[in-house]
Amino acid sequence: MTMSQRFPLKPLCLLVLQALACQAYAAPADATVADDATVAAMAGPVQTVEITGRGQSRQVQNINKDDLAEALPGTSPLKVLEKLPGVNFQSSDPFGAYEWSTSFSIRGFNQNQLGYTLDGIPLGDMSYGNNNGLHISRAISAENIGSVSVSQGAGALGTASSSNLGGTVQFFTLAPTDARGLTFAQTFGSDSTSRTFVRADTGLINGAVKAFISGTRQRTDKWKGEGGQDQDQWNGRFVYNFGDSNSLTGFVNYSDRKEIDYQDLSKEMIGRLGYNWDNYQPDWQRAVNAARGVYSGGVTSLDDAYYSAGGLRKDTLGGLTLDLNLATGVDLKTSIYHHDNKGQGHWYTPYVPTDAANPISLRTTEYAIGRDGIISDLTWEIGDHTVSAGLWGERSNHTATRAYYGVTGPGDTMYYLSNPFHIDWRQSFVTNTAQYYLQDTLALMDGKLKINAGFKSLDVDISARNLIGTRAAGELTAEKKFLPQAGFNYALSQDDEVFGSASKNMRAFQPGVAGPFSQTQAAYDAGIANLKPETSTNIDLGYRFKRANFQGSVALYNARFDDRQLSVATCAGIVGCPSTFVNVGKVDTKGAEAIAVWKFNREFSWFNSYTYNDSKYKSNYQDGTTLVAVSGKTVVNSPRQLFNTELGYEGGPFFARVGAKYTGKRYYTYLNDNAVDAFWVANLSAGYKLKSLGWAKELSLQLNVTNLFDKQYISTIGTNGFQASDAAGMAQTLLTGAPRQLFLTLNGKL
Repeated sequence: MTMSQRFPLKPLCLLVLQALACQAYAAPADATVADDATVAAMAGPVQTVEITGRGQSRQVQNINKDDLAEALPGTSPLKVLEKLPGVNFQSSDPFGAYEWSTSFSIRGFNQNQLGYTLDGIPLGDMSYGNNNGLHISRAISAENIGSVSVSQGAGALGTASSSNLGGTVQFFTLAPTDARGLTFAQTFGSDSTSRTFVRADTGLINGAVKAFISGTRQRTDKWKGEGGQDQDQWNGRFVYNFGDSNSLTGFVNYSDRKEIDYQDLSKEMIGRLGYNWDNYQPDWQRAVNAARGVYSGGVTSLDDAYYSAGGLRKDTLGGLTLDLNLATGVDLKTSIYHHDNKGQGHWYTPYVPTDAANPISLRTTEYAIGRDGIISDLTWEIGDHTVSAGLWGERSNHTATRAYYGVTGPGDTMYYLSNPFHIDWRQSFVTNTAQYYLQDTLALMDGKLKINAGFKSLDVDISARNLIGTRAAGELTAEKKFLPQAGFNYALSQDDEVFGSASKNMRAFQPGVAGPFSQTQAAYDAGIANLKPETSTNIDLGYRFKRANFQGSVALYNARFDDRQLSVATCAGIVGCPSTFVNVGKVDTKGAEAIAVWKFNREFSWFNSYTYNDSKYKSNYQDGTTLVAVSGKTVVNSPRQLFNTELGYEGGPFFARVGAKYTGKRYYTYLNDNAVDAFWVANLSAGYKLKSLGWAKELSLQLNVTNLFDKQYISTIGTNGFQASDAAGMAQTLLTGAPRQLFLTLNGKL
């Protein structure tokens, strides 16, 4: 029997295409899905956004090391991605790394409805109270990221993610260098910022082994209020090459992060108390007086401010990857990984007294994660076909606790507390994830036409136990045996191509503080019969072009989102009431994206991206016995328009780029009765490349100015969740953006 008889490749493509035609939106008859291979950068010294995604069947862009390097050191790579079409990023700090305030969405799909990986290792959904991963700012130092790939809509089929509804973000580590050396960077700036980064590369040893180890120390004060946001990180990585195109790669990344929170605000509070309002720290007596109902300075309620709040996170992420070339055209890549996390969220609360003499206690949300997994991918080139298949399995143990600790006065409590005087609830979760996929890529017409098709199967089982309190326990399974993808890419000429893709995706239920088990047992039992996992169908159609000094792409997209689950806040965030978890049914999204770069000459380039997005709820929902009429309303935190423009210069020793981002109006209530205004924010990066001085080489000085024109605006919305209605502007779920700040960095090599 021949290989093609044993494995019918062309029927696989046809099978998936036929299945997609039966989804909510019909795909073109010849649609396929392509791999997210790294795309070659544009020629020239300035342009670093790889916009074309040539050969891809989806809307794909890559950011490489140069773009990351010219950002403010320590900036989250998610913030760097905000220039790309479809991406809405917000944070209340200049680095975009303060996790409580980080908000990232693509085409109306929010942060926990996307998929994220680091070198293929899953990072979970990167939500603040994460149960199955960690934020990229803790997973690796920003200086060690070599590139980032964003796929809007249909993410790569084999991405290890159980939350990928609307796209994927894949981060890649900057590999150890073949040359031995020491890289360093020192940043000083506003709010007593000091960031030190040192990386040592061994270079290639005996033609086979190379490695690096790096350390990062960052200290910075908040831009308003009292307290710091500090982090220490260690990253290590080795690569051992052996045989014919085989390698073994290993890494260990460690992070210890402490950050004091900003106070969540409402629109009414901003008007009454001011843009720079924050918590009481270090004024302990004022916090005590307020807890006793004695207010001052415009304060009118317990929730206008608390003494302080903060977050602690420690993470260790490590893994091994074996790349084998089994035969000509046959490659096998297998990774194993382990992630260990512990964390505490601290909040001084006036709602639970320590004792009769002390009306404040310290409320914590305590986290622990221990997860282990394996990912394996096989690629097989057979004639005009490239077949890819793979599997991912993970077991995650997660616990979450709400506890209270006694306090009698001001003091440093930014450490891991133990022996609480009271515990509201404690839950433990075991989550088992299994995913496998199969994909066929068929090249026709001498490679001008590529037709890809495949499917994945995803099964996520959660077992929840209630150890203390009244929150829900039980078992939930989210399972889809056949989630198809298909797409095509056709080269009209050497410099022009059209592409299209369609995909069906599912997001698994989430354990932890924000999932279905965050309800009371009675609410969970009453709603379990109608609880379904979220699914989406995404359709893309686009055109890419490239000319001598101008290139870009345009894309149209349509998405149907079914069984969208909303966690509705029912009280002030600090009180921590069980949430209401409701199914709001269907959401429809349609939109257009455009991206273009014009290179005036070798020194100047002009980058632009534009997004029009229309995301609307299509079903009403019941909150208990109350009908909430959200059908036809715009999805929360989903701006209709985004626009980014950036002018870059690099000539001789000088380099500079100045950019501005427009973010349209954003609703923060499901009934659209309140919103935050549209705004522009500009940033500047400029520098001078010095000559080598003595023992130092490749020295450069870089100035970064964030919020260049000192704009006052509301950045993050939904920090304490979204509400059905807030016509009076009382919901404390907003954060203001950081003012203009300046930073100076010296970096180089030894």
